[in-house]
Amino acid sequence: MIKRLFDITAATTAMAVLSPVYVITAYKVKKNLGSPVLFRQTRPGLNGNPFDMVKFRTMTDCRDSEGNLLPNKDRLTPFGKMLRNTSLDELPELWNVIKGDMSLVGPRPLLMEYLPLYNDEQKRRHHVRPGITGYAQVNGRNAIGWDEKFALDLWYVDNQSLWLDIKILFKTVKKVLVKDDINASEDVTMSKFTGNK
Repeated sequence: MIKRLFDITAATTAMAVLSPVYVITAYKVKKNLGSPVLFRQTRPGLNGNPFDMVKFRTMTDCRDSEGNLLPNKDRLTPFGKMLRNTSLDELPELWNVIKGDMSLVGPRPLLMEYLPLYNDEQKRRHHVRPGITGYAQVNGRNAIGWDEKFALDLWYVDNQSLWLDIKILFKTVKKVLVKDDINASEDVTMSKFTGNK
């Protein structure tokens, strides 16, 4: 109850304070990438239940001669990379927090296709709401592998507290400002999880 109240209060305040940033970013996305400004994708939330996660769009819709979307690396523009590196593309997720789909802090929501690939221990990451940021994000972000990410997610599930959330939020701001733990080879997308050995 306290965590949910904190999420709603903080997310609502952040959306109000950052409203000029929303407007400017939306304008820039429209100008550089066209419509739609927002990107929506179904992700697993609490208990694995699907929800539509909302982000600012970072890639074009360029297709090959047969109408298939080009690979992500060919559709991500320098402007899109800037949005990702500064985490500005994540700002619309505050609306997901207010709706109750997400929390400010929790394991990052991954892809629906990963759900059947988890072992019983890894499935526990869905015992809490997914977060805009999380314990794994402030302890490696894109610079660590899947096993370590899952271990950090599960540590958070077992040790979550409001004070821990506040510390993770402050660490997140610091890492975004200094662009720490961003692996250049993975700034298009994280390598896919293919299951356990």
